[in-house]
Parts: sequence; structure tokens; C-alpha cells
Amino acid sequence: MELPEYMVASFGNKGLPTTIALSAAAKNRINKNRSYLEKKISTDATYYGINTGFGSLCNVRIANKDLSQLQENLVCSHACGMGNKVPKELVKLMLLLKIHGLSQGYSGVRSEIVEQLVAFYNNDIIPVVFEQGSLGASGDLAPLAHLSLPLFGQGKVYYNNEIVDAKQALAQCNLKAIPLAAKEGLALLNGTQFMSSFGTYSIWFAQRLLEWANCIAAISADAFLAKNEPFQPYIHKVRPHKGQMETAVQMLSLLAGSELQQQYKEQVQDPYSFRCIPQVHGASSDVIDQVAKVMEIEINSVTDNPIIFDEEDVIVSGGNFHGQPLALQLDFLAIAMAELANISERRTYLLISGQRGLAPFLAPEAGLNSGFMIAQYTAASIVSQNKQYCTPASVDSIVSSNGQEDHVSMGANAATKLYKVLENVQRVLAIELITAVQAIELRRPLKSSEKLERIIAAFRKEVSFMHTDRLLHNDLIKAEQFLNQLPSSIQ
Repeated sequence: MELPEYMVASFGNKGLPTTIALSAAAKNRINKNRSYLEKKISTDATYYGINTGFGSLCNVRIANKDLSQLQENLVCSHACGMGNKVPKELVKLMLLLKIHGLSQGYSGVRSEIVEQLVAFYNNDIIPVVFEQGSLGASGDLAPLAHLSLPLFGQGKVYYNNEIVDAKQALAQCNLKAIPLAAKEGLALLNGTQFMSSFGTYSIWFAQRLLEWANCIAAISADAFLAKNEPFQPYIHKVRPHKGQMETAVQMLSLLAGSELQQQYKEQVQDPYSFRCIPQVHGASSDVIDQVAKVMEIEINSVTDNPIIFDEEDVIVSGGNFHGQPLALQLDFLAIAMAELANISERRTYLLISGQRGLAPFLAPEAGLNSGFMIAQYTAASIVSQNKQYCTPASVDSIVSSNGQEDHVSMGANAATKLYKVLENVQRVLAIELITAVQAIELRRPLKSSEKLERIIAAFRKEVSFMHTDRLLHNDLIKAEQFLNQLPSSIQ
């Protein structure tokens, strides 16, 4: 995904810019839009959330002298988040996306507000935000309230690797709290940045896991003496799904030059978990691409309410904050990624099953040693948990705000459980990797391909061959951490 035009940035490891700045064009858009709004509210006209109450209190007119207090009351009253703290890198992404949304010049905020958020980003003042509280409809209200509190000196932030009062972090960075003005609290809270930050991060996460799924499946295929016939191009040209074709090409490339592929294969066909890798992995790849397209539209959209169109001379209340486009896609991505773990666990099961000349449970002296018997149990447990997480959140709704907000997307719940699914997929792939590499070692002196042998050698620096039973948890954690890098960085 490309950076918006108003940012000047250098990239860090997770794709986030290390610093950002508003362009002159962005400042002009913001200031022009704000000037228009100020002229409008100087009249007797009534505009939702700007000089009225919120939700079902939308018909209560607020006096001009109270508009600043109205906005700060809004943020404080909506900061009702609970549960686990959102990982810091995801909150930083929320901050980036909120800055981008406000900078498009349709939200009626002052440029000082956006500049303060930029200062938070550049000084690594990251608000503490909680996972629970958003219905994914009238904006991600509770999470975005916690994101916004530090603007006027409220709430907690991460700063210098500690959680401190926002006022303390502001003082240390020579920043002053900024009282909110008309419309600003509403602009800060209305938006889909909680859902879209999880969604954007999940796409990066999913792309990395897909690369690993293909590499680990190739190691497993060699270890199990599976045939490469199912990856040949003539099969896929007659069913030309993009992901399927690309996965087949990748599998052939990963296995090219393998001595194990040259061995005589007695079997007529391999089980589906090997034979159908292009079809299963490829389908998940296509979903990642689809979700990425939706997410790119979303993060470059205005999801505020009301939206202020100064050129058209209109302020419109609508529903761009509703998370349904995201909720459906986030549920879809969770299902697609869970399938990568599902098929991975089946390959692990086959590798430890004592078939094709491999020792039962890949254990030298099986019986005295249990080998990887219970590692497969763990994978099966995690796969089953993913099935539970994959119950769609987007089919649910609940009435809120005294009936004013009568249909919600539950996209925030879809986002947080997707994140859990992805963590679980990484763990299941790590278990397949550790078993596949053990099985490869049992095939020595035969070698896999040059690409796969480099991965195996790198992995062996972290986790050694298991000659006898040992505390396997430690190895599994190392294997999970090994997958935090991209396989291409090793190959």
C-alpha cells in the first residue's frame, strides 16, 4: 500500500514510516475546511454533533459557548474500552490512519489537532487503547476515544517503554495539551481506524505467513517423498485461478534441484494435504489479495460523520463510519488463513505417522522416546480453536444508543479475532516446520533443494536435531519466533 501524498517518510521493519509530516497542500485543505465550518456554526443552523448532542440526543441544541466542553465530554464519556491492551505497533498504525483521514480536509478540524497527532507519532507517544468496546458501526468509538484523550492531556500513553500519564509525556516532549473545539471530538471518534489498522496489519501478517506456508509445505513434501506432479503447469492452466497458479509455480521453484524429488515414488497419488497445496494455499492467497483491495480503499477514505463539503457548501450526516465493508472481509480473511493451519496440521500428522520409511513420531528409538507425538496434539488443539474463532462476527448485530444505532457491523470483534487466528496459524506452521526439518534429517544423506536447504540450515542454528526426548516447548517457541522473518531473507 502506498503512502498518502502528504507524508514524507522513511520505512521501518513493519512497513510503517518512521516519521511523517503534513504537506502544504494537506494543511491548506484542513484550514479551508475548518474556516467554512466556523462560518456555518456562527449562524443559527443546527448540525449533528457539532452543536447538538450525540446518538439519540441528536435533537438537543448546545449553546455556542459550550461547544468545546461538548467535544471533550464526548471523548471522555466514550473512552469505555476494556480488555487487553492493543499492541503498540497497531495503535501507531491507528494513529497514522487517523492522521490520514483527517488530512483529507472533510472533517472540519483545526490543523493544530492534526499536527499534534503527527507530533505524537514522530515522538513515539502512543496512546493506550483497549481491544473491547467498539461495535464497528458509529465509528470505532471507544478505541478512538482512548486514542484521542492525550490531545487534551487525558489518558495514558506508551512513552520511553513505559505507560505514563499523557500529561507527563507531553511535558517531556515540550508539547501542550490542546482543548478541543467544535466538531473535533466527533471527528476524532467517528472513523474505522481501529478496524482498518487491524486489517492492514493482518494483511502484512497474512502475506508473511503465506510465504512460510509454501516454503514449509515444500520441505514437508520432500520429507514425505511426495510427488511434484500436482504442481506442474498443465494442471493449473485448465483451472486458472491466480493464487492456485502462483502457488504451483512457487512449489516447483522451491523444490527445483532436490535430490529427494528424484527418488522413486511407489505411491500413485499423495494425500490431499500435499496434492492440493496449490488449490488450498492458492485460494487463501486470492482472499488476501481481495481483502487488501478493500482495505486500501478504506484507509484512503473519509469515514467521519458528519462530512463537511466546503466546495459543495453542504454538511451531510451519513454512514461512512459503518464497518460492514470491513467486517465481512475480516471474517473472510480469518477463514482463509485458518485453512492454512488446517492443512498444515494434516501434513504434520502424516510426517509423524510412521509412513514411507520415517520413524514413528520422527523419534529415534520410538517407544523409549515419544518424539513429536504431542506436538501434533498441540497443532490439533490450535486448529480447533481457530475453527471457533472463525464463526463470523459480521452476522451479528445489536441495538445501541436507544435505538438510534440499530444495526452494527461487529467489525471490531472480527478484527481482534482475526489477529488471534493469525497468531495461531504461525504456531501451527512452526510445528510443521520443526517436524518437517526433523524428517528431512532422517532422509540424510539425501538433500532437498538449494533454497530449502538454506532455510533448514538457518533453522538448525536455532533448533537442533532431536536425538532423544527433551523439553519440546522451548523448541516450539524458537520455531514460532523463527517465522517472524520472511523466508526470502534466508533464501
